[in-house]
Amino acid sequence: MARKTKAEAAATREALLEAAEEMFFAKGVARTSLEQIARHAGLTRGAVYWHFKNKGDLFMALIEQVRMPFQSLMDEVSNADAELSPLETIRLACYAGLVRLEQPSYQRILSILLHRCEFFSDINPLEMQEEIGNECFEEMLDVFVLAKQQKLLREDLSPEMATRLMQAMLGGLFHDWLRNPEAFSIRERGGELIDAAILMMQR
Repeated sequence: MARKTKAEAAATREALLEAAEEMFFAKGVARTSLEQIARHAGLTRGAVYWHFKNKGDLFMALIEQVRMPFQSLMDEVSNADAELSPLETIRLACYAGLVRLEQPSYQRILSILLHRCEFFSDINPLEMQEEIGNECFEEMLDVFVLAKQQKLLREDLSPEMATRLMQAMLGGLFHDWLRNPEAFSIRERGGELIDAAILMMQR
């Protein structure tokens, strides 16, 4: 019985997150109430407060579903091939990230964070974006440092500059694609840009 109760609670939480994703994407975060989310999920407002403290807590849970720590992407490709060089690890980890971005839920939730979330109460979208960006920078920097130590980077390119160049390129690509995802395949265009960037950076 206890297992069934846990399963039901997990299903309720998932239904609320799915409803929040749909409502936030359609109306924006600030203009969506918890009651609207509960109603859209076919649940009561009490069910929302059972699983989440407030709208900010619900929003953060939604963002956590699509966070892609760069370290986890590198671990994913390294587990498939332990002999990869640092630059090849970065290249394939970026590829893995692009594949995930093409999943509809990833696209919608990140679009909510970047384009449909205003400052209000306990939610600061710019702060969240900066936190995610800084985390990615530090993890990617560690690998570019290793590439430098192995003399794989151009002599005139520091690991810090290589990381900033890669992050700026990926950020620009991502924003362009989210404005109109039908305009191009982020996996195809992104793959071309990543390959070109690595080629220009390597020794």
